Amino acid sequence: MEEIVFPECQKCSTGVLVPLSDYGRDGATIMYKAWVCTNPECGFHIRIDNGEVSFGQTKDQSNRRKRIVLKR
Repeated sequence: MEEIVFPECQKCSTGVLVPLSDYGRDGATIMYKAWVCTNPECGFHIRIDNGEVSFGQTKDQSNRRKRIVLKR
C-alpha cells in the first residue's frame, strides 16, 4: 500500500496540512476545497470559495483572514 505524505504546516511546523472535500451547487465533488492543519492549537487553514482563496489562523479570526483573488 502506498503511503500518503501530507505537507508540513509552515505556520506551526508541528501539524500537517490535510485536504478536505465538499460538494458544489450542482452536487459535483470539489476535491481539495480546503486544507487544514492537524494541530488544534495552530488552526491554520486555506480554502477556495468561488475562485477566491482565503487563508487564516482560526475560525474565530475569520473576519481578519487574508484573501487572494485568482484571475482567469
